Amino acid sequence: MGTGEIGLPALRWLANASLVKLVAVVTQPDKPVGRSQILMPPATKAVAITFNLPVLQPQKVRRPEEMERIAAFSPDLIVVMAYGQILPKSLLEMPSLACLNLHASLLPRHRGAAPVQASILEGDKASGITVMYMEEGLDSGDILFARSISIRRRETGGTLHDRLAGIGPEVLSAALELVLGRRAPRTPQNESQATYAPKLNRESGIIDWSRDCWYLDRLVRAMNPWPGAFTWVKNPGGSLRKLKIHNALPVHRMSGAIGVVQRVGRRGIFVGCGGGGLLLKDVQIEGKRRLTAAEFVRGFPMPAGASLGNVGDLG
Repeated sequence: MGTGEIGLPALRWLANASLVKLVAVVTQPDKPVGRSQILMPPATKAVAITFNLPVLQPQKVRRPEEMERIAAFSPDLIVVMAYGQILPKSLLEMPSLACLNLHASLLPRHRGAAPVQASILEGDKASGITVMYMEEGLDSGDILFARSISIRRRETGGTLHDRLAGIGPEVLSAALELVLGRRAPRTPQNESQATYAPKLNRESGIIDWSRDCWYLDRLVRAMNPWPGAFTWVKNPGGSLRKLKIHNALPVHRMSGAIGVVQRVGRRGIFVGCGGGGLLLKDVQIEGKRRLTAAEFVRGFPMPAGASLGNVGDLG
């Protein structure tokens, strides 16, 4: 059961594994995409079709008729990774062996929908994948197996996502060997260490210039590629435009007014913040392509003293 691309390597491994027989894939319904709103299948479905696997796409998995369709496969094991719906207790108890979830953090840290971005935003030194026994709580089940990886110095949400996806098969293989060998441990999570990573939306990347440069650097990297860190700027005509920040660097020895351009140079646009400053290196004004900051200011003047911020501050 899965929808997000982070689970695709694990799905491909399961489809080829001699250890188990994959009998079906459950994913989210097809969704309209782009300006034309063309219905597109989840990547999970596309991969499943290449292996000639049955694909179920319930609008709501907890409906009795959907539960019956899954039960018809008589699963011994259900493996979940980034599925996107809450599973009812009756489904969690359906498999004869276990219902396992691969979660992209070192639980109990960063339970919830956006653990990859949260680990960068919080400045963690490591992330990983935890295999847990699913229960009705939010990512609170007993831990079976975990594998950690170091978070690199300039890691982004996208690069960490791909690295975690890449270790999915290794982690799942180790977990299944323990389960099938009847040697799988159950380690309760320490509730006192639990943190939460709520679902992201398009506003999650808005820049609060009162924060220090270290936090804003992590925000830009965590929200790359989606939803993207952004701020608002006035164009020469006086209207507000959204400016997405693709790449930036913290400048801790810099000082200046919060959210105000201090200078524009060959390296980019220097903006003051709550502690130090942020050097904007690659940006994108709404409706246009991504540019280096040096290219951007040739067509969009941003002199020293120009203000960046939210709509309320600049309006």
